[in-house]
Amino acid sequence: MTTILENLLAVRARIASACERSRRDPSSVTLVAVSKKQPLAAIREAYAAGARVFGENYVQELVDKADTLALPEHAWHFIGHLQTNKARQLIGRTALVHGVDRVELARELDKRAAATGRRVGILIQVNVAGEDTKSGCAPDALRELVAEAGERPNLDVRGLMTMPPAVEEPEDARRWFRALRELRDGLGDARLVELSMGMSHDFEVAIEEGATLVRVGTAIFGARVG
Repeated sequence: MTTILENLLAVRARIASACERSRRDPSSVTLVAVSKKQPLAAIREAYAAGARVFGENYVQELVDKADTLALPEHAWHFIGHLQTNKARQLIGRTALVHGVDRVELARELDKRAAATGRRVGILIQVNVAGEDTKSGCAPDALRELVAEAGERPNLDVRGLMTMPPAVEEPEDARRWFRALRELRDGLGDARLVELSMGMSHDFEVAIEEGATLVRVGTAIFGARVG
């Protein structure tokens, strides 16, 4: 059985190789260690191994972990579907919300951030494949959502995020990663520097298509707990 340290080193090596193939600097890719359902001990182990950004899918789990763990120079990202009535719980705990997919959520995050005198970093989630089972705004609604969120004084719109259809071969996800990059580039908005795409199965292809944030859980921690 490999350790979290060994897994993390292997993932970083794969990131470096993907960057070399695409002529990118490895420092341009942020590894988000997806720690959902993982115990605090596993997160501490990953931190000791060098992980600094952790991603959670469930609001209460992020709140509990953020309020319990006291780790210097680390950040929490929220990467799951966010209900509007839970947005306030992320303010002050989350460095980046990956899944803003509707105007109502952007407005709520802005309102809650304003109440605490903070700004919140967000990514706009795009349902590039139009799947009924996935969250995300439709590609043809993206420009309007980016414009609306960008006008909110307490939101920092940093880029786009997507979850492509499940595929057996990582290469089969390339078209969807490329589609997100092309959507971003087509907007011509200099603020949109981040592309959150790629998970344990396909993050190397995502990097080759321009990912700046990759969300990797299983390849670091192994199977989920609980």
